[in-house]
Parts: sequence; C-alpha cells; structure tokens
Amino acid sequence: MRRLFCTCAAAIAAVGLLVSGCSSGGSGAGTASASQGPSDEPAKVVVLATGGTIASTHNEEGAVVPTVSGEELVATIRDRIGENVDVTVRQVAELDSSAMTLHDTDTVLSAIQDTFQDESVTGVVVTHGTDSMEESAMAADVFHADPRPVVFTGAMKAFDDPDPDGPGNLADAVNAAVDPQHRGQGAFISFGGDLLPARGAFKQHTSTTDGFASNAPADAQRPRALKYQPLAGTTVWTIASFPGAPRELIDHAVESGAKGIVVEGMGAGNVGTDFAAGIEDAMKKGVKVVMSTRVAQGPVEGVYGGAGGAATLFDAGVLGSGYLRAPQARIALAAALATQTDPAEVLGQQ
Repeated sequence: MRRLFCTCAAAIAAVGLLVSGCSSGGSGAGTASASQGPSDEPAKVVVLATGGTIASTHNEEGAVVPTVSGEELVATIRDRIGENVDVTVRQVAELDSSAMTLHDTDTVLSAIQDTFQDESVTGVVVTHGTDSMEESAMAADVFHADPRPVVFTGAMKAFDDPDPDGPGNLADAVNAAVDPQHRGQGAFISFGGDLLPARGAFKQHTSTTDGFASNAPADAQRPRALKYQPLAGTTVWTIASFPGAPRELIDHAVESGAKGIVVEGMGAGNVGTDFAAGIEDAMKKGVKVVMSTRVAQGPVEGVYGGAGGAATLFDAGVLGSGYLRAPQARIALAAALATQTDPAEVLGQQ
C-alpha cells in the first residue's frame, strides 16, 4: 500500500510554519505552529464544504443527515492548526455523497478551479462524504494541473458522535494542504492519519475510522492533467460481472446510450463467455470498454485466455484499468470521453 504521511517537524519556509506532531489512527492532526515575524505571510487554505458524514448529525429517528455548515466544522480545529494558517470556508453543497451525480462532481471541480484563480491560496481542502469520495478525488486529480495541493477528507462518525473523527481528519487535511512537499502531486485523500494519493485510493471499510486504503504501487506515475471539461452528459456505466452473468446487462447499457462501460470483472479481469460476447459487440458499436475487478488489491492483467479471459478481451480492444478499481476507472473513462482523449492515457497506460 502506498501511503504518504505528513512530515513531523518539517519546516515550511514558504509560509513560515512548523508542522509537528503527526497523527495516527485517526486520532487527530498534529498542530502546525507558526514561526512569528513581522514579514510572515499567512498560509491561506480554502475549505470547500459539500456535506457528508463529517457535516452530519443524528435526527430524531437516529439517522445521520447533513446539518452542519463548513464554518462550524472549521471552528472545531482552530487549536489544531497554526496561528499563521488562514482558513476560509466556501459552502459548495450539503449532500450525502451517495446521492452525487456527475453534475454535482462538476460543481465541486468548478469550485476547486475557481478557488485556485486566487494566487494567494496555498491549498484547497474539500470536505466530502466517504461513499463517493474516491470518485470525486479522482476527478479532481485528472484535471488538476496547478501545483498547489487539493486534499479531500471526511469522517466515518457523525459530527455529534461522542468521539468524532472528523475534526482530526480535517486538521490533518489543512496541515497537508500547506505542506510544500505535497506541491505538484495532484489530489489527495487525508483520512485516519494517512495521506493517500487520490489515484488508486478506495474505501476499504464501511465503518472503521481508517476507512481508506490505496491500491497504487509505490512507483505509480500521474498522467498529465487534462484541460477541464464538464463530465455531466457523458454516460459511462459500471456493470458487475459474476458467474453466469448474461450479455443482456451489456446490451441494455448500449441500448440506453452508454458511450463507455466499465466492467467489474472477476479475478484479474475475467468474465463469462456470454458476457464477453456482449462486450465485443458493444465495442463494434463504438462503445469504449474498460475492465476492472471486484478484487480489492492487485492489478488487472491479461493472464487468462478463452472467450472471457482478460488476455482475449485485451486483444479485442478492451482496456485494463490497471490498479484503478471500477469507481475510479469510470471517472477516468468519463473524463477521457468528455475531453476526447485516448482512455489509455487517462488510465495511465501511456
């Protein structure tokens, strides 16, 4: 697993900060204390709040719903970040991230790009629900050409939980956003004491506070950032394969107007014979197909032959998702189609 951690006691000369006391296990951020001096310029972090569990409380029935503003979130971390860090908040949405559409993703991406128009901004933090955080972070990474970091974070416990993890995660994210060692590396997910490159990150557990992990190899390279184009209106379906899965699943996607399909295959990227026939027919109609896997760890590889083996399908034109799992492969394919870019490039295969 590839993990990047904040550097304890790392001097941040550009903004006059000292980042200290790294957190672990989701226990909260180390406090970044500012060195004092009349010429010091504060580091400026903009928090883009979108809702999610981090901004949710329990209603009368005990269900968790978004109710907390970004300003209220930031108020909980003032003593965990440096005095020389200026944090401002922009409320972008108040969503449960499982309800997000590509239109909502575009709203977040536009907010990120608009914020970076201000040259005084040091970094951006996006508070986000965990259900689709890996997709939004991937989308941000695909289009993020600016060297300043954008860091996604959230929580597994609600804001009103007796021991919430949100404040620690948010403080970690702010401290990461002002750390110059993270410049030029794209988007990140800061969660449970870990700072993960967005590309290859995935939600590994439904409830534990270390809910995210990475499938990216240590030597993974980011493809070039694409010029932003809205993703909404680009129809890409994700279809899970299973033993005996019928080709009708693929046929229906094509008939419904899908321009791209991500297949969540078995093993290293294999499907049944009938399903494979549907894939090949879809490609003959111009639909782009990417093969991922339902397995949590490891690469998608063309190892097996036969009608539904990944080796056979790759020879027929299916693209492998590499270390990306289906949620992020879908975003990569949508971005490729929206920008008229070779999907292999966005998937990191060129």
